[in-house]
Amino acid sequence: MPSECTEPLTSPFGELATNLSDSELRETAYEILVGARLSSGGKSSTYASDSEKNSERAAATPQTLTSRAASKVKKALGLRSRRKKASEKAESERVKKVSTIGETMRVQMRVSEQMDSRVRKALSKVAADQINSLCFLYQKIESMVLPLEMLQQLKPSDFPNQEEYEAWQRRNLKLLEAGLLLHPLVPLDDENTAPQQLREIIDGALEKPLETSKNNETMQALRTVVLSLACRTSNNIGSVSETSTHWADGFPMNLKIYQMLLEACFDVNDETSVIEELDEVLEIIKKTWLVLGMNQMLHNLCFLWILFNRYATMDQAEGDLLSAGNNLLIKVENDAKAMKGDENYCRMLSSTLGAILSWAEKRLLGYHRYFRSDNAESTMGCVVSMAVLSVKIMEGGEGISDEDHIEGNEMDVGQEKVDAYIKSSLRAAFVQASFQYLFHYNYVPATQCAKYKMRKIMETVKSSKSSSTGQQNELPFMAKLAEDVSTLAFTEKETFSPILKRWHPLAAGVAVATLHSCYGNELKQYVSSIDELTPDILEVMKGADKLEKDLVQIAVENSEDSEDGGKSIIREMLPYEADSVTSNLVKSWIKTRTDRLKEWVDRNLQQEVWDPRANRERFALSAVEVLRIVDEAFEAFFLLPITTHSALLPDLATGINSCLQHYISMAKFGCGTQSTYVPTMPPLTRCSRRSKLPSVFKKKEKVPKKSQAGTVNGNENDSFGTPQMCCRINTLNYIQNELNVLAKRDITHLFSSGTNRDIADRMEKVFEFSAAACVEGMQQLCEATANKVIFQDLSHFFWDGLYIGEVSSTRIDPFLQELDHYLEVISITVHDKVRTQVITEVMKVSFDGFLMVLLAGGPPRAFTLQDYEIIDEDFNFLTDLFWSNGDGLPAELIEQFSTKVKDILPLFNTDTDSLIEKFKQVTLESCASSSAKSKLPLPPTTGQWSPTEPNTVLRVLCYRNDETAAKFLKKTYHLPKRL
Repeated sequence: MPSECTEPLTSPFGELATNLSDSELRETAYEILVGARLSSGGKSSTYASDSEKNSERAAATPQTLTSRAASKVKKALGLRSRRKKASEKAESERVKKVSTIGETMRVQMRVSEQMDSRVRKALSKVAADQINSLCFLYQKIESMVLPLEMLQQLKPSDFPNQEEYEAWQRRNLKLLEAGLLLHPLVPLDDENTAPQQLREIIDGALEKPLETSKNNETMQALRTVVLSLACRTSNNIGSVSETSTHWADGFPMNLKIYQMLLEACFDVNDETSVIEELDEVLEIIKKTWLVLGMNQMLHNLCFLWILFNRYATMDQAEGDLLSAGNNLLIKVENDAKAMKGDENYCRMLSSTLGAILSWAEKRLLGYHRYFRSDNAESTMGCVVSMAVLSVKIMEGGEGISDEDHIEGNEMDVGQEKVDAYIKSSLRAAFVQASFQYLFHYNYVPATQCAKYKMRKIMETVKSSKSSSTGQQNELPFMAKLAEDVSTLAFTEKETFSPILKRWHPLAAGVAVATLHSCYGNELKQYVSSIDELTPDILEVMKGADKLEKDLVQIAVENSEDSEDGGKSIIREMLPYEADSVTSNLVKSWIKTRTDRLKEWVDRNLQQEVWDPRANRERFALSAVEVLRIVDEAFEAFFLLPITTHSALLPDLATGINSCLQHYISMAKFGCGTQSTYVPTMPPLTRCSRRSKLPSVFKKKEKVPKKSQAGTVNGNENDSFGTPQMCCRINTLNYIQNELNVLAKRDITHLFSSGTNRDIADRMEKVFEFSAAACVEGMQQLCEATANKVIFQDLSHFFWDGLYIGEVSSTRIDPFLQELDHYLEVISITVHDKVRTQVITEVMKVSFDGFLMVLLAGGPPRAFTLQDYEIIDEDFNFLTDLFWSNGDGLPAELIEQFSTKVKDILPLFNTDTDSLIEKFKQVTLESCASSSAKSKLPLPPTTGQWSPTEPNTVLRVLCYRNDETAAKFLKKTYHLPKRL
């Protein structure tokens, strides 16, 4: 154990009310011991000279030496016989001299030969003074008040000097005061005047030495009052006669004196070793029991404290002392049941066990600090056992057998206490582990511990910090803490849990659950302080996940034999959900990235002018920056040290696709659709030759056919001009192409870094929505561009000019000239890959517009049968423009989109009567299911022009400049001549 753990313990026996020192109590104990031994049949109390004592030493018996080799008490308590070291050879000479047990006790109790001689001399005189007694052998020690007799028998001449005599006299007076006045076994009678008389005599003697001759009046008074207080009937421990004296059997004086006797069991030259003559020493110590009011139960309790205290206050290296104390505590447990009615015993028992428990729990509540792998098995098990037994005895538990202790059946108290020890110690160990990062990372732990001195912790931290200076690529402190906790858990499992399992079947499970909770609290605080995702944070979550798996594995292994398989422990371990936390952090990181990208898109598109002259590829520069940010986002994502790229890739793809689609949507925004530019069809009317041109058209001034080529490029500030529309189309085409390149590049990067095929497959499809949006956006822009050119930019030449009035004078040539200029601009501006798509859309819109002019051009337009040739020729001119002598669109493409017009144009070359009949036929066929066939229904306008579609045929009749057609329309549908 740490050296600072060795500290003096407060005696549980209490303190005397007088200032008797240990040496004075030891001398008193020796006097009682010699008297008790001689009284019980030992050597003669007749004074022995030095020569006689030497002869006594020489008469050493073989029995004494044999007892040293085989001590029954040592064997019972588990104390080892001490092996003699080479350095103790000189001491063996002393052993030869100390041949009798009496001499052994004198040496062990540090009593000089001069004092021993005085004691024997005094006792000889006492024996000589006894009436009808020739020797002290027949005079019992319990029938005299020893301090009184010693005062009576020894004179100043028996001491080297007057000062030593006076000190000796004061000791005996204080013994009388302590035994008869301050600590009597039976409380003093308040009406008795003897105590006051004795106190006055003692006070006077302490001021002036007492004359102790027999005839001295003070001495006679002292003898009288002492005997009156000592000789009384009482319910004392043991069997005593009514004439017995009681001067040293009161608590705690008797225990203090008895402690001095038991201390002699330890070698005077080796304070942690029990002497080999233990059996003989204890045998003669027991002879003092009648004087001191002791019995076997009090002896066991005192000897327990002596063994324990000697271990605790020395270097704690002699583990057999602790083991002996534990074995003796088992006997004390059984004694406690028999002594429940003894108030003094119960008080001493509670005090002693309280001191032991306090010492043990100080270590067990932080056992990681006090025990190591090399002493845990031998020492820690005893400490736990003593703590558990102490609690059990103090709580009044029933005694249990030695076999029960061996099997560890005291789980009722043990499990609860060990559970508390495990949790407390591991929390303290965790705090100490976390405090090492206090300075290095400016980290403040969530768990505080007041049990450890901050000075020690700071010294450790500073030392650790200085030694780690200059290290590169250090792990984040929470990741390091996770490693430390994992190490601590495995140390617990291998070193401490096997010991603690004797009292707690789920010791390792409780340990890892405690560590799991401690780290979980720190992790929760750490995660709550995170503002943004960093590689360090992911490293921490990775470490937390590994730690949790280690702890759960230990808990499961430890719980294999339990009733619920460890489910109760596992339930206490609230999951860190590291994967979930990591996933949420990555999702937050993704959202932050995509939100920033969306903000960038909004900010830059507000400033985008869609100028095709910005670069050679004629696309917007903002697209380049958008794709760069997207590329960086994916690269950063795949560099994240996580194992869930595949699971989280859809989140990133969704966010990026959302931003790209937002960009695509903004690129189309404001460009319009077909409905924006295509004019609304006017209501149907019948034609009249007299009103072919309404007044509104007649009053219009003829607009000169000025070329629009100069305005084709549009205003530089117009972001919706034809060149700008082409730039938008180019931009979406560029994005589509670059997304494919980006996906392939990321896939190559993933394969080179060892990524599995699943993620690569997902990456191939990650931009499919954005790519599809680009295709759709380009088509919408192509349609918008085509409709804008035909119906807005060239409306004067087309919708507002073609075939207005006389057909022959408003032909298609001016429109074709202007359209040719626009097609040239488009061809130069748009990218090669989308040029055909844009021009095809312009061709398609021009063909559809040509049909609208013929079928929905309004009252200003009217056609005769003779106009057919002009119309047919004009349409051929229009198709030739897109064919451009083979340099334009493919002939088959032109044929595909011109077929509908070519199918409808023959209707304009059909006579009116035939048209009417055709109309009736197709109309009746279309409404064959209708029961009402007496009247032709007005066919709805579907816009799906066809020579067999009723509304198409009807519109040819409406625009036929013919009287027959006009009458039919008036009669059948009451169509007006004008709007």
